[in-house]
Amino acid sequence: MNQLLLLCMIAGRKAAIAASEVRSVIEIEAFTPVPGAPRHIPGLTALRSQALTLIDCRSVLGFEPSEEIIGLRAAVVELNGHSYALLLDEAHDVAEAMSAPEPVPGGFGEGWQNAATGMVETVEGPALVLDVERLIGGQLAQAA
Repeated sequence: MNQLLLLCMIAGRKAAIAASEVRSVIEIEAFTPVPGAPRHIPGLTALRSQALTLIDCRSVLGFEPSEEIIGLRAAVVELNGHSYALLLDEAHDVAEAMSAPEPVPGGFGEGWQNAATGMVETVEGPALVLDVERLIGGQLAQAA
């Protein structure tokens, strides 16, 4: 408990990302497609002159890719010295987990089962806590 989480929505589900892993939340104003990139990487964007690789969380989780990227919110994270923007359908407040993570119950689908480290209770109800490294690696998208 006491873990702070960025609460968000992806493909109609409440999700959460550890706030300690999120540098900022931005709105995508422009991006440049990358030819030949995997389906879960629609392109690159910038934040204060720094390139960010866009990761389409919907696609990684096995859903249809985001139709409109401009205007979406993204959680900016860093992994192994590289910066990424994780595309979210919506980004809400930062809130404290009110319970310890529980195993992800069945019925959410393989993508959620593989990407989530557990389910926690929050002030907005239960949320699936996502593993940033798995989302960035696109391990789930490659299987789809």
